[in-house]
Amino acid sequence: MAVTRRLPRWQELAPLLQFDLTLNRRRARLSRVGDIADLRTIARRRTPRAAFDYVDGAAGAERTHQGNRAAFDDLVLTPAILAGNAEVDLSTTIAGRRSALPVGIAPTGFTRMMQTEGEVAGVRAAEHAGVPFTLSTMGTRSVEDVAAAAPAATKWFQLYLWRDHEASRALIERAWASGFDTLLVTVDTAVAGLRLRDTRNGMTVPPKLTAGTVLDASYRPQWWFDLLTTDPLTFASLSGSTSDLASLINGMFDPTLSIEDLAWIREIWPGKLFVKGVLTADDARRSLDTGADGLIVSNHGGRQLDKAPVTLDALPEVRAAAGDDVEIMFDSGIMTGSDVIAALALGADFALIGRAYLYGLMAAGEAGVRKVLEILEREMRVTMQLMGAADLSELTPEMVRRIER
Repeated sequence: MAVTRRLPRWQELAPLLQFDLTLNRRRARLSRVGDIADLRTIARRRTPRAAFDYVDGAAGAERTHQGNRAAFDDLVLTPAILAGNAEVDLSTTIAGRRSALPVGIAPTGFTRMMQTEGEVAGVRAAEHAGVPFTLSTMGTRSVEDVAAAAPAATKWFQLYLWRDHEASRALIERAWASGFDTLLVTVDTAVAGLRLRDTRNGMTVPPKLTAGTVLDASYRPQWWFDLLTTDPLTFASLSGSTSDLASLINGMFDPTLSIEDLAWIREIWPGKLFVKGVLTADDARRSLDTGADGLIVSNHGGRQLDKAPVTLDALPEVRAAAGDDVEIMFDSGIMTGSDVIAALALGADFALIGRAYLYGLMAAGEAGVRKVLEILEREMRVTMQLMGAADLSELTPEMVRRIER
């Protein structure tokens, strides 16, 4: 039968003519973002290579970083048919506080180098989403500034132990006085890992821009404008000026970090304490025996020891050693909401995001970080519905299996 054609009527055509006239380019960019990989693409375009690679890269040949992602890629989540639910409860309790989602923002260093809103964008987005924000010892806003930026947020502080233990004590006391109620003690960074991208880019700590990195940055005028029209970059928790930055960094880390140091930190910290960087049953038991309230299974996103255990492989061992009553957070490799759900099903109580958070920050500041959390919430909710789980307590290891490719 031949197709009969006619001229379109205006009343039928008019609803189809919808033009995107948004003048806010940041909002327009984010409206087309589907997942965190899209935010990474925008971040790479808008951020100088040295700063982007500082976030995106890892130690050595980056085998551990690749392994973290490959482990998630090789998982199969079991769908449940005829078990639908209209509502999913993603809330949980971690470190004595309620979180609207089972994921929070991990500590990241030198954050304002990626995008000048830095930690303030992170803590405000976390406050808006009702999730915890963690400030790093290497943060570029002070504990006082971060506390003032989001008074109602759940705020945690991450500690690198300094050679000068009394200076560490003073910093811990400042954090507690500013409302940071949980301490994450990072134990896998007695010395910095060999991050080859930073070496090749001329990126040092403290950062040093070579002719090549300056040329690369020149293609990102907004980044330069933000850098030159805001206050200088410093490790704000360490110093209020840039004059002594190099000496502070070079002398900061304590390479002799030991279990006795952890016991000392436990003695002086009045709040909840989690040990970050646990990958083995023995280290889990030693940390708990020394007074840790919880553990964070993490290989620092592959940024420390290359060829270290993949976090998803280490999680069941650490859970078995810790027992069911110990709170365990999971860190390293998470890029989707289904990654979070898989980690929870395999034994974690909570997850932390580092790179994913920074991709959003580099892409669009606070709005980009909010977008990251919105994406993860949507992905987690849909994943739970399709797996037939109404709340997080219904997730079990039997819902996840690994395939061999």
